[in-house]
Amino acid sequence: MINFFNKISNILIILIIGGVFFGLIKYVEYRFNLIENQLEISNKDNLSMKSNFQNKIKNLEEVVSGTKSSLTDVIQQGQEKSDLLESQFNEITNTVGVLSKLSLTDPELLKKYSKVYFLNEHYVPISLSDIGIDYRSTKSTNFQIHSDVLSHIEDLINAGNADGVAVRVQSAYRSFVTQTNLKATYKVTYGAGANKFSADQGYSEHQLGTAIDLTTVKTNGALEGFDKTPEYKWLLDNAYKYGFIISYPAGNIYYKFEPWHWRFVGVALATKLHDDNVGFYSTDQRIIDSYLGNIFD
Repeated sequence: MINFFNKISNILIILIIGGVFFGLIKYVEYRFNLIENQLEISNKDNLSMKSNFQNKIKNLEEVVSGTKSSLTDVIQQGQEKSDLLESQFNEITNTVGVLSKLSLTDPELLKKYSKVYFLNEHYVPISLSDIGIDYRSTKSTNFQIHSDVLSHIEDLINAGNADGVAVRVQSAYRSFVTQTNLKATYKVTYGAGANKFSADQGYSEHQLGTAIDLTTVKTNGALEGFDKTPEYKWLLDNAYKYGFIISYPAGNIYYKFEPWHWRFVGVALATKLHDDNVGFYSTDQRIIDSYLGNIFD
């Protein structure tokens, strides 16, 4: 009898333990499912949050991109305006510089004085300097020149020396009175024929102080036959580089051919006349005047 109850007790204990164990398993399964559901909900929320966040980032990128594009346009427009203002400022500065130069430059220096314009008896260059003894003929008596032309004639003669030709100045500045006396002397000697090679007072380029008569070391003051010398041929090819042009080339309508007579007009104008193969007196005065501001550059 006792054994029967013992067996029943053991079975009950086993059933109770089994029930408890089964309950634990179900509880664990429930908790696992609950956690899994929570994780799934959390993942969905996270995915939703991630999607929303990504959309916000995309929208922000679009806004930033649009703002960047607008800022780039604004900056570019500002730069263009700045460049335009700078260009206008430079143009104004250059214009002021040119006007300043013109205001300080003798307006007579590029006029056509041979039988065209007239220089009165009171006109003298603003400044005159002596041509050094190494640059003039030993028989030269008129060896002053416009001070701003002096360095140019020295450069010209030095360049000729370097190339093996010996150009020298025979005559430079002549005043109104000096030209009057010279013309009177020529008239006594040549009569009316003097008008073919000698200008009346007030019409001579020499009064400007920028015109010179050139000779050679060998001829030492002689002018006739200068066109047959190597010096003359060298001048035709090189004088413009130093701002000098031949005033009265062969065939001109003012005076007879004077290969020795050269006038300083500035490097820019001399180069243009040389390149265009035209004479100073054949060029429109308005074109010539446009080079006045940089005649000594």
